[in-house]
Amino acid sequence: MNMKNEQRFRPIGRGAATLACLALLAACGGHTSRMIHQTPESCTPKHSVHVNGIDIEYESFGDEKAPPLLLIMGLSAQMVVWDEELIEQLVQRGFRVIRFDNRDVGLSTHLDSAGVPSKLQFVLWRAFGWQPKVAYRLSDMAADAVGLLDALKIPAAHVVGASMGGMIAQELAIRYPERVLTLTSVMSTTGDTNLPSAKPEIASSLSMSPVRTREEAIERSVKMFQVIGSPGFPFDAERVQRLAALSYDRCYDPDGVTRQIVAIFASGSRKQALAAVKVPTLVIHGKEDPLVPVEGGIDTAQSIPGAELLLIDGMGHDLPREMLPRFIEAISTHAHRVTPLSAR
Repeated sequence: MNMKNEQRFRPIGRGAATLACLALLAACGGHTSRMIHQTPESCTPKHSVHVNGIDIEYESFGDEKAPPLLLIMGLSAQMVVWDEELIEQLVQRGFRVIRFDNRDVGLSTHLDSAGVPSKLQFVLWRAFGWQPKVAYRLSDMAADAVGLLDALKIPAAHVVGASMGGMIAQELAIRYPERVLTLTSVMSTTGDTNLPSAKPEIASSLSMSPVRTREEAIERSVKMFQVIGSPGFPFDAERVQRLAALSYDRCYDPDGVTRQIVAIFASGSRKQALAAVKVPTLVIHGKEDPLVPVEGGIDTAQSIPGAELLLIDGMGHDLPREMLPRFIEAISTHAHRVTPLSAR
């Protein structure tokens, strides 16, 4: 595949456009100009490495000599959304677990000077393919992850990505296959514009006014996950509130989320490139995902030769605590086929 010709712009199909617009409404309240942003001091990196021209905030858990497992979070989500209960159990399974903030969220670099497209530019892009200024693409975010591995002197890692993090993980497997021991793509998609879009009622449910306070941000998160979460599992409002408060207190920046959405738009479909991926791949998707419908996970598994597909009844677009044992077992089993415990 000729990577130079990969980013040809065309009108955005309904699936990709709906996902991006929904994410914009949910994470940013429909804003398109500067809103509330935490002070620069509150968003300052505390434990970061300088890679790919930016600072990436990260945390590492477990034995540094154990097989590394890199967790990549999704749109607007900070690394703290990877539950420490999940991380602890993965460490107990014999992995060194690394989580990090993607660019433009949390304590990693926020590209404020890049600005954000206007609402009109989004509409024109969707309707006519008229491209606004793009600060970066998913491939740049994948390069950030590779830079983090370089800084930690890790030749290759098991890579697990959720939602947009799954898209970034796919880019890693496409562009840096030698750095990926195994790929696990969770509640994500190939970006194929022919795939079904999110359910129509999701748009109206997430179209809310911009948040102005910490309390509103927490309330917004609860309402959002009540809509997109897993109907087959109990809704844990306290957990959602805790993670929303922690994320807000670390660094709240709606404009950064908008730039991530633009990156998804600009990156297009990975379907053709995924056909050449030889990395052992596991695809996990919820059958009840209303935001990224299950067809996205099925298409991912069908696009990657030899990929294993795990569809979970009752799972929506989140990782409920009750599902963690099955999730951890699937990831561990998949990864240990390549790096068995005896290889530590």
